[in-house]
Amino acid sequence: MSHARELAFAAQVVARACALCRAVQASMVPRDSLAKADRSPVTVADFAVQAVISHALAEAFPQDGLVGEEHSEDLRADDRIRSQVVQVVRTVEPGLGETEVLAAIDRGGHPGGPTGRFWTLDPIDGTKGFLQRRQYAVALALIEDGVPVVGALGCPDLPVEQGAAAGPPGCLFTAARGTGAFMQVLDGGQTRIRTADVGDPSLASFCESVESGHSAHGRAARIAALLGVTAPPCRIDSQCKYAVVARGDASIYLRLPTRDDYQEKIWDHAAGWIVIREAGGEVTDVAGRPLDFSLGRTLRANRGVIATNGRLHEAVLAAVRQVLGDAGH
Repeated sequence: MSHARELAFAAQVVARACALCRAVQASMVPRDSLAKADRSPVTVADFAVQAVISHALAEAFPQDGLVGEEHSEDLRADDRIRSQVVQVVRTVEPGLGETEVLAAIDRGGHPGGPTGRFWTLDPIDGTKGFLQRRQYAVALALIEDGVPVVGALGCPDLPVEQGAAAGPPGCLFTAARGTGAFMQVLDGGQTRIRTADVGDPSLASFCESVESGHSAHGRAARIAALLGVTAPPCRIDSQCKYAVVARGDASIYLRLPTRDDYQEKIWDHAAGWIVIREAGGEVTDVAGRPLDFSLGRTLRANRGVIATNGRLHEAVLAAVRQVLGDAGH
């Protein structure tokens, strides 16, 4: 089954959301954010992007549900932030009022599951990166019968070329099942991407989360030593890590468990998963199990994430098992 229409929609709305994020970031001040119950930050842009994409989705694919990261509960309790969100949304959707904006945000409450089709959205993956002018991503994926089939990953601050210091940053990564993965400069041309052709672990480079609470840096260093990796780790925020592996800048992405009770969220991985898979790579959890997107809003059957260029996956899994133990603990 072709997903050309869905892919075109995803690319268009994510590119539009990236432009919105840049506009908000350029004018925001530190108090333009609030803390959720888990103490993670959420900004005007998080809410505005979810509202804009949710509204567009409801118009283009009204029968499809949405599993979104944000909900309006915290926003309803903060008059100032709520007013700002509505103002930002109205810059691109002038016909929406406060009631419609809040309803669009809350449309993201779909439970997910193993059957049918729904979209999953992280409006700003890497909010701390967004706030601190580091890397962040807008991540949208379509899931059918528990499997991601379309993904769009917007990385507004990612250099077009690895290590490039000049030229405008900003990349959009897209993929649909069976058609390959592509990268384009935001508002620019498109090129097909492939993972790095590296088969010797000692020649590999790897990336991991900036936040130590998101991945166990010490154990990652031990894994790198077992593999003979000498390059220092690249630590960047968000699903941009999936993007740099997909286009070959790095060959390994490690997201090692830091808590036994933590469940990865599907919106943190679905778009990156299909981009890497269609670029020729592989993604599993730390025990080598495929990521299971069919169990609701979380990957509760999985622990941690390992993404590689494909050729290195078994070697990386072996090193992970040696450090964490056979059960991934």
